[in-house]
Amino acid sequence: MKKRLVDLYTRLAKGVAAQFGPNCEVVIHDIQSKDYEHSIIAIENGHVTGRHVGDGPSHIVLEALQHSTEQQEDRLAYLTKTKDGKILKSSTIYIRDDDDRIIGVFAINFDITLMLSMEDQFKAFTGTSQEVAEKDTVSVNVAELLDELIEQSVHSIGKPAALMNKDDKVQVVRLLNDAGAFLITKSGPKICQYLGISKYTLYSYLDEIKAGQKL
Repeated sequence: MKKRLVDLYTRLAKGVAAQFGPNCEVVIHDIQSKDYEHSIIAIENGHVTGRHVGDGPSHIVLEALQHSTEQQEDRLAYLTKTKDGKILKSSTIYIRDDDDRIIGVFAINFDITLMLSMEDQFKAFTGTSQEVAEKDTVSVNVAELLDELIEQSVHSIGKPAALMNKDDKVQVVRLLNDAGAFLITKSGPKICQYLGISKYTLYSYLDEIKAGQKL
């Protein structure tokens, strides 16, 4: 990203964080550099998720990068969670160049854990209940993110890798591909090891998936 854009969004990040206080994390990712594993170039109140400058993208950002940028829309006010159990109200806003290509991400993660706890207490008095929705997890680094993507993909199949047939494993690879897992450096060997397949087999699965997408 150009310096003027970095300066602008860094100032915006500081302003938003100052406005809403220490529970509001604001993150800027540089996507244009293609250094996906170290995409964070600025962060305010990083203690909310435990991330720092030089850390990598979230699941949401990585998945967006895997697909056509023209089709990606900003995601506003959705729920995520941290490894230590914090519930966050998050927004992901894509920074685009003059050709409408995504070159960066401006993300806000507001810790609403205490507010939800208070809300639960109020609802307990009024006799209502709240259904807990599934939330995306904010990972601290790309190695941790890759582990989560693998676990989620395998969980969706409903059986351990040792019991999977070829179709099951192809589906796991398809889910990982859609989630952008292969944008992570050296993800291939780890996925091969988890699924008990060779590097050649993994490439054949990916070719099969790409061929199916072209139909």
